[in-house]
Amino acid sequence: MPVTKTLTDYLLVIGLRYLIIAGLAFTVWYILRKKQIAYKKIQLRFPTLKDYQREIVFSLITICIFATVGYLLLSMDMPVRKYTLIYKGVDTYGMIWFWLAFPILLVVHDTYFYFTHRLMHHPKLFKWFHLLHHKSTNPSPWAAFAFHPLEALVEVGIVVVFAFCIPLNPLHLFFFFLFQMLYNVYGHLGWELYPKGFSKSMVGKWINTSVNHNQHHQYFKGNYGLYFLWWDRWLGTIRNDYDEKFNEVKSRTKAA
Repeated sequence: MPVTKTLTDYLLVIGLRYLIIAGLAFTVWYILRKKQIAYKKIQLRFPTLKDYQREIVFSLITICIFATVGYLLLSMDMPVRKYTLIYKGVDTYGMIWFWLAFPILLVVHDTYFYFTHRLMHHPKLFKWFHLLHHKSTNPSPWAAFAFHPLEALVEVGIVVVFAFCIPLNPLHLFFFFLFQMLYNVYGHLGWELYPKGFSKSMVGKWINTSVNHNQHHQYFKGNYGLYFLWWDRWLGTIRNDYDEKFNEVKSRTKAA
C-alpha cells in the first residue's frame, strides 16, 4: 500500500495489483495449463463460475475499503498523516533499519493475522466476519481478497499498527504489500509450488504453504497462519494430517 496522494491513486495501485497478480495466476493455472496439471491440484475438483464471481465481487469491495483506509491514514493531504511514523528519506533511520524493517513487518503481520484470524473463528463472530471468505471451500487466486467488509476492516488494521508503531518509509509499504499480495495469491492458488519434502524440512516446517491454507478452507479448523507456521505449531492448531496431505499432493503422478 504505497503512500500516494489521492484516493484514486490508492484504488488504482491496490486494484491493479490484485487484478494483475490474481489474474495472471488464474490464467496460467486455471486456463492455459489446466489440463496438463489438473492431477496436481490440491483439491482435484474446480470451483464453479459462481465461486469465481463471488470472490471477484467481494475482492473489489475489499480493495475499496483498503484504499479508503490507506488514503485516510497515509495520504499527505490527510491531517492524521503527521501523527504516523511514516518518514520520507530512505536513510532517515539508517540503512540497517531500512532493511531490517522488512522481516520485522513479516513477523508482526503474521502474528496479527494469526490471532485476529483465530478470533474470527469464534462461533459468535464467525458468521459476521469470516463466513463469506470460507464460502470458498476450494479457493482460487481470486479468493485472496474475498472478505466480508467487516473482515476487510480487520485485515486492513495491520496498516494502522504499522503506521503508528513502526517507523517506515513508503518503500517499505509498497514492497511489503506487493509481497503480501503475491503470497496471498499463492496461498489460495490451489496448487503447491514448494518441492516434495518441504513441509518436513528444517526451514519448511515453519513456512506456510498452499496445501496448509487450502486445508484451512476445506475443513475450517486449524492452520491459521499467514506466512509462517510457528504460532500454529507452538499453540497446537496445525492439522495433524498436514504433512501427510502435503506429501500426497507432491507425490502424485499423471495417469497414463
